[in-house]
Amino acid sequence: MPKTRAQIAYESWISNPKIDAATLSELVSIADDSEEIEDRFYQGLQFGTAGLRGILGAGTNRMNAYTLIRAAEGFALHIQGGGDEACRRGIAISYDSRNRSREFAELAASVFIAKGIAVRFSDELRPVPMLSFALRQFNCVGGIMLTASHNPKQYNGFKAYGADGAQLGPDEADQVAARMETVKDAAGILEKTMPFGEASRSPLFRFMGADLDALYDASLLDLTLNGDRVRQNHGMPIVYSPFNGTGNKPVRRILEKHGFTNVQVVAEQELPDGNFPTTPTPNPELPETLELAIAQARLAGADLVLATDPDADRTGVAVRAGDDSFVLLSGNEIGLLLMDYILGTKAARGELPADSFCVSTVVSSRLTRPITDHYGTGLYLSLTGFKHIAAEIHKHGDLAGGVFQFGYEESFGYLLGTRVRDKDAVVTCLMVAEMAAVSAASGETLLDRLAALYEKYGQAAENTISIIREGKVGLERIAGVMRALRENPFEEFEPLGVVSLSDFQRGIIRQLDTGREEALDYPESNVLLYQLRGLDFLCVRPSGTEPKIKIYFGCYGHDLQECRKRQQGYESVVLARVNRLLEA
Repeated sequence: MPKTRAQIAYESWISNPKIDAATLSELVSIADDSEEIEDRFYQGLQFGTAGLRGILGAGTNRMNAYTLIRAAEGFALHIQGGGDEACRRGIAISYDSRNRSREFAELAASVFIAKGIAVRFSDELRPVPMLSFALRQFNCVGGIMLTASHNPKQYNGFKAYGADGAQLGPDEADQVAARMETVKDAAGILEKTMPFGEASRSPLFRFMGADLDALYDASLLDLTLNGDRVRQNHGMPIVYSPFNGTGNKPVRRILEKHGFTNVQVVAEQELPDGNFPTTPTPNPELPETLELAIAQARLAGADLVLATDPDADRTGVAVRAGDDSFVLLSGNEIGLLLMDYILGTKAARGELPADSFCVSTVVSSRLTRPITDHYGTGLYLSLTGFKHIAAEIHKHGDLAGGVFQFGYEESFGYLLGTRVRDKDAVVTCLMVAEMAAVSAASGETLLDRLAALYEKYGQAAENTISIIREGKVGLERIAGVMRALRENPFEEFEPLGVVSLSDFQRGIIRQLDTGREEALDYPESNVLLYQLRGLDFLCVRPSGTEPKIKIYFGCYGHDLQECRKRQQGYESVVLARVNRLLEA
């Protein structure tokens, strides 16, 4: 029986004299486990618009020093292709608290210095938004963030950024991936890579530290809207958790600078720890991750709980209800509250320019439309992923002269201001706290504000269902579901009342009543969006960063119970087919 691609790759690794002893020992330990070998070596860890992300371990399909070397070398070659000016402008590098993040960051820095590319290196762990800010502030040509965002502790990753401060778009990511394919001897390159201590003494190298903190903080404080209300309610208790990640210092610092004097931090989740000992998955989307913070809020008499994921680009919010329970706001609810607060405050003061616009995504709440219509601002929908939101900001703001006000995606990522081009949990915590202080000054809570928002713009029943399938077989089954849905998109979906189907991989929207097809002006992406009656929608896509397929539902109207009934009906129909396809 011929050897599989994975078996051949595995044997090439264990027979390579340049492979380090620890990696070799790990590989020898799985010599009799063909399934594990297949999963670790059936492919190379894929470089896409989110860079690299994978489980830590030995193998081509794992995150380790060798895959890091390939990514760093490929990115460095890409920047070298821009000439001397690109090398002089150089890159910025930061990292989170995950296991091996600092090690990988140092290794990447050494690769770039060896290639004659200037490096600005964070002198301690700092979050994604601060890296994005640094790229724009220091006119870098690119950047690297070592993180796996909100994934479980077993993961790490390599996020690559462009000169605009956003993660690489599809075209540039493809160029870097092509350069990576030319890197054949990662073990040999790693063996010859200069130590970080030597790289840090190069005239091309400089640290980023307190100077970056001061500039970033000032930019965020410029975005605040109601400092007087914050001072009036400065003692409002707030409980915050950084989930043992990068948000601890910047979030606490910016809240203090804005005037909040009673911010408590969850001690067990305060200090950096890549093992995330209190939560297996440090994701503020998950209710269980906020349990410690909510328990502390009960003791402290706090009505507001804030949490950020390890690289501080996602934000979770919980609010005390009238019966003393705590309600976790959904990603859409946080986004809608902030959008209405920002636009409403500026409009009331006559400070909302006529050419203002907001950006959301095709899977986020459709209540963004009535809100932006109410305030007379533009609204643009992008694909999921903040790089796409950043592209819309560039297109309609930088190029067309519009004024960006706010952007968000339902997966708990938010942005205001133009000096960062990725989701920013630090500014989100700042503005949610300010919004809570403004509400408190009027005798309201954020839940009161949310209820008023729904009363004004319409009710919403929204849900995102994620179905996880690990490993090679899991990814193949997810791909099979998408293939089957694309081949027969309406099979069993007659009860949904589909009005149109947007297939972003084919770049076509089809109107069901006429059969007419039109081109979509979006990047190619493996996404199927079903527009249902009214504002209702259904969307299916595989995650770009995790082994899961995601299904989004949104139902809207004046009667919440009716919206929920329709949503549950939609879910029953869709999940029956998707689950059957996953098991086929």
